[in-house]
Order: sequence, then structure tokens, then C-alpha cells
Amino acid sequence: LSLLSVPILAQLVWCSCFRTSSRRVAAEWALGVRVVMAGYEYVSPEQLAGFDKYKYSAVDTNPLSLYVMHPFWNTIVKVFPTWLAPNLITFSGFLLVVFNFLLMAYFDPDFYASAPGYKHVPDWVWIVVGILNFIAYTLDGVDGKQARRTNSSTPLGELFDHGLDSWSCVYFVVTVYSIFGRGPSGVSVFVLYLLLWVVLFSFILSHWEKYNTGILFLPWGYDISQVTISFVYIVTAIVGVEAWYEPFLFNFLYRDLFTAMIIGCALCVTLPMSLLNFFRSYKNNTLKHNSVYEAMVPFFSPCLLFILSTAWILQSPSDILELHPRVFYFMVGTAFANITVRFFFLL
Repeated sequence: LSLLSVPILAQLVWCSCFRTSSRRVAAEWALGVRVVMAGYEYVSPEQLAGFDKYKYSAVDTNPLSLYVMHPFWNTIVKVFPTWLAPNLITFSGFLLVVFNFLLMAYFDPDFYASAPGYKHVPDWVWIVVGILNFIAYTLDGVDGKQARRTNSSTPLGELFDHGLDSWSCVYFVVTVYSIFGRGPSGVSVFVLYLLLWVVLFSFILSHWEKYNTGILFLPWGYDISQVTISFVYIVTAIVGVEAWYEPFLFNFLYRDLFTAMIIGCALCVTLPMSLLNFFRSYKNNTLKHNSVYEAMVPFFSPCLLFILSTAWILQSPSDILELHPRVFYFMVGTAFANITVRFFFLL
């Protein structure tokens, strides 16, 4: 699936560099998809026609974004020349995330590098990963501003942006995992698998809001997590992974804090905010879908993927998650990204 996506992404970036119209880019993309998929029509003509009717609507209420990051991004975007395509900025940030994933895969292929008694990841790697993670986060924040600044916003650009964001979820989570690893002071590969799904469902939850309310409420957890992750990478380079072996509070280890932060952010921030926005729309009689079935459609495919992948783990005769955790995470994240991109056409 990922190999088939490469020519599609390449053609989309190429077209976007020349600022073609959304209709032409969509047509070019569709043509490329038909060639790559050997006759299989990935996007129907009806879905392509919907691009011209689509209007982007998003709300960001996160104080960190409003008072810190957006002023910073407004300054950074002025550095970029007006001829630079927004999709190229998006793709560049995504490549940095993938580079971090591959770099950590080289130094920590099986997630044992942070465990006691194993060769640790060099300090300079943590510094590089921390800096590149923040740069990628910054590029993800300025691509939309560049699009509005150059009057080149398109629905296909949003599809490209959110499609890569959904794929980035697995890269972010798995790269962070190397800080703790799966040694005696780390997190088991199955617990990390469940935490990955917490992040994936948090991502789809915000788009579920858009599907039902017509407005994309940007999740608070994203900005907080990206700034925190970048900071933790740098701190790890300074204090070493051994610092995370010690209890954070009483017998509460840093690995437990890592787990609690992911789950707590999802349950105490993302989920309540999503439900609040949903019920506000219900109260104002502005919901796009009235039946429970239609409202819950976005969750069907992710839930099916979760059930099938979990069943594979539990029934695997070779214990696949223990043998190849990184590859299995990548498979789940790629399949999830494919689902979310298809879901975009329902918005």
C-alpha cells in the first residue's frame, strides 16, 4: 500500500508546485492512480467533483496555539517565498517525520536500546530527532498559512495535509517509544500497540466532529504533545536514558507517566472536547446527520481494523508483535491512514 502511494504523492506534489487548479490536480491525480492501481479507480468521478464544492472550516481554541504557536508561525511563514507551494511545505515536514522514524529504526530496531545493559542511542541522535520534530511541527503549522497567504488553498491540499497527518501518527508514537523501549524499565510492545490506537482514535475523533458538525475543531492534545516531545528528546540527550529508569514520584516510573499522559490527554481533553462540540451542534440543531447509524459511520472501519489487527496479535503462532513490532506498527498506521483518506470524501 505504501509503495503504491509513493507515485501518487510524488505526482500530487509535482502538480501542486505549479499551482494548478484543484480540478486539474484532481484529474492528474486520478489519472496517476488509475495507472498505478492497474485499472482500479481509487477515487470516483463523483468524489473528485465534490472537491470543487468543498469548503474548509476549522476552529482552533488551544491557548498554546493561539497565544504562542500561531504568532510564531505568522513570523516564520513570512520567510518563505510566495512561489513556494504549500503542499511542498507539508510534504517536507512529513519527510522529516519519516526520517526521524528511519533514523531511530537504525539505532534502535527492536526497541531495546534504552534498556539497561544494551547499547544506547547516541546523544547526538536525540538532539537531531528533537530539532527535526519541532521543525516538522512548525512546517505543519505554516503550510495552511502559506496557502492562504498565496491564495492557493484547495480541497485537495487539505486532503494531502490531513492524509499525511494521519500517516504521521504512527511515526510520532513509535519514535517516542525508543525513549523508554521495552526493557524492564520500559513499556511492553503490546501496551505501546494499545497506546498507538489511543492516538489513532483521538485523530479520527476530531474528523468525526467535522463529519457531524461541519467544523473541524483542532485537537488540543496535538500541539501540547509536539512541543513536549521535542523538549523530551533534547532532555534525553542531556541526561541520558538512564534518567528515565528512576521513579518519577514514589513508585511511579516515567514510563507510567508516559502512558498516563497519552491516555489522560485522550480521555480528559480530546474526548470531552469532541463530545462537547457535538452536543453544542445538536442543541443548535446544526448536525449534518440525524440518525445514530449515520453519525457513527466514521468509526466503523477503524474499529474493524483494530479488531482484526488485535486478533492477529493474539492468535499469531509466531507471536508477530514480539518478533517484528516496528513493522507491525507501521502496517497498522499505514492501513489507518488509508482509511482516514477515504473518510475525507464523506466530509
